[in-house]
Amino acid sequence: MNTLYPYLPMILFFISGFGLLLAEAFMPGFGIAGISGIVLEVLAVFQVWRVFGLGPALIATLAVLLVIGVTVYLSYRSAMKGRLSKSDLVLQDTQHPEAENSLEALQALSGQEAVAATPLRPAGQVELSGRRYNAASGGEFLEKGTRVRITGAEGDHLTVCPLETGSGEA
Repeated sequence: MNTLYPYLPMILFFISGFGLLLAEAFMPGFGIAGISGIVLEVLAVFQVWRVFGLGPALIATLAVLLVIGVTVYLSYRSAMKGRLSKSDLVLQDTQHPEAENSLEALQALSGQEAVAATPLRPAGQVELSGRRYNAASGGEFLEKGTRVRITGAEGDHLTVCPLETGSGEA
C-alpha cells in the first residue's frame, strides 16, 4: 500500500474528474459537475507533472484533452438525437400531447396567428389556443406579447414572423 500512496491523489483526481465529466455529458447545460471535472483533470495533470516530470505530464494532458473531447461529443450527440433529447429532463409541458409536436402537426398550424409567450431571441415559445409551442423568428428579437404569424415548421419548432411583416404570407 505504501507504494501506491504517492500516486493516489493523481489517480483519484483523474477518475473523479472523468466521472464528473461523464455525468455532465448526460445532464442539460454546463454546470458544477463539468467545471469540477475539468478542474480535477487539471489537478491530475499537475500531480503527474510533480511526480513524474514534463514528458508524462504532456501525455497525461493529451489523455485529459481526449477525455474532454469525447465527453463534449457525447453530450452534443445525446442532446441532439440521443437519449437526453427524449428524456424527462427536456421540458415536456411545451409539447402538444396528442400529436407530440410531430412535424406534420406543426406544419398544420402554418398561417395561424399566435402570441409570443416568451421573448424570441430568436428562439422562444409562442402560445396558440392555450398551448405553448417552441418557436423561432427569422433572426429578429421579438418581445413577449408580440402577435406573430406561423410561417411553417422546422424540426421540432415553429417558424414565425411578426404579424406586421407576416400579414401578407399564408
